[in-house]
Amino acid sequence: MSRGSRLALAVSALLSAAIVAAVHIQQRRELRSGVVRDLERQKQKKENVRLLEEQIALTKRLIEERDKALMEKRSQQP
Repeated sequence: MSRGSRLALAVSALLSAAIVAAVHIQQRRELRSGVVRDLERQKQKKENVRLLEEQIALTKRLIEERDKALMEKRSQQP
């Protein structure tokens, strides 16, 4: 092989290796950011469930208080 063809082969091999390495690094970053997003979603979902349960409990208490007030009001009427 001539010197020029060896140089072209070496350059193309190095360039290919650099591209593969760059893509690999980029995919690892994206994978890590995906894990972080998933953890944030799970945290937000837990908070949403907690708020929903709190609202359900408050609604039940409100209904009970309203029903109690209506029963007292009816019992006071002749």
